Amino acid sequence: MTGPVDPSGSAGSVASAALVAVTWLHAGFQLVVTALVYPALLAPTTDAAAWAERHDRHSRRIAPVVGVVYGALVVGGAWALIAAPRSWAAWLSVAAAATAVACTAAVAAPVHGRLGRGRDERLERRLVRVDRLRLALAVGAAVLAAVAVLSD
Repeated sequence: MTGPVDPSGSAGSVASAALVAVTWLHAGFQLVVTALVYPALLAPTTDAAAWAERHDRHSRRIAPVVGVVYGALVVGGAWALIAAPRSWAAWLSVAAAATAVACTAAVAAPVHGRLGRGRDERLERRLVRVDRLRLALAVGAAVLAAVAVLSD
């Protein structure tokens, strides 16, 4: 028979491990978007109808994936902070991930909305810049989550 579970011990470790899982999921997702999805989406075309269809197809396909990944980040991040509230690395990891999500909401999503109405090279460059920032934040969050586990 085992003793009672120490909520700040094993539960904190499990929550930290969950944070590692969701932040690395997010980093992997963001890397795929940066390296594969956006280059294909933003490939040159002069056909406005082809662009509109390509962008619409991208939006329909990526939205559910973004919902799952960002939902997992919220749950994993909240759990980690509740279970191990004194972990500085977990707090920084969650802050980096939250900043990446905020970049999506404040910049990437509105830019996509405008690109859905027509191609614009200036907006495409802005999308690529914010995408690189989101990748850096996602990788940073994942590294910090690993530090949180190692410092448990």
